[in-house]
Amino acid sequence: MTEILNEQEQQVGQLDMRSAFSSAIDIYGASGELLYNGRFPFFSGKWEVSGADGEEAGVLRSRLAFFSKKYSYETIGRGDYEIISPAFSREYDVIDESDNVVAQFKQVNGWFSSGAFVLDNQCEFLDSYELIAVIIGMHAMQKAASSAGTAGT
Repeated sequence: MTEILNEQEQQVGQLDMRSAFSSAIDIYGASGELLYNGRFPFFSGKWEVSGADGEEAGVLRSRLAFFSKKYSYETIGRGDYEIISPAFSREYDVIDESDNVVAQFKQVNGWFSSGAFVLDNQCEFLDSYELIAVIIGMHAMQKAASSAGTAGT
């Protein structure tokens, strides 16, 4: 379990990484209620985010891009979003279908430590807990791609 903190460094939730052998996660709110979970379906490169009721909230996919990192997050009835970052940057923009930046986040930990991020969410259709599930999925995709790239060396 990892704490989710707000700007005042007060705990506002928890992230449960479930297992060292799986990338599935659960996100809990301030009072301990399950809000979202995320996982890679069996033999899939996409990351599925579901609500506490098990209903799919959205799907994150990596997109081919040169000189940048690019992902898409497709929701059910709340729009589609792109997550974009320059190639060697640790800062990301979440862009809605009207090309508006609706959220930003940046990775604030060291290169070889576990993921730690700061999120600024201004989106009216995605709550911060859902975006945390998306960010963790994106980070898991990056780790998998990095491991695959170094596996043959």
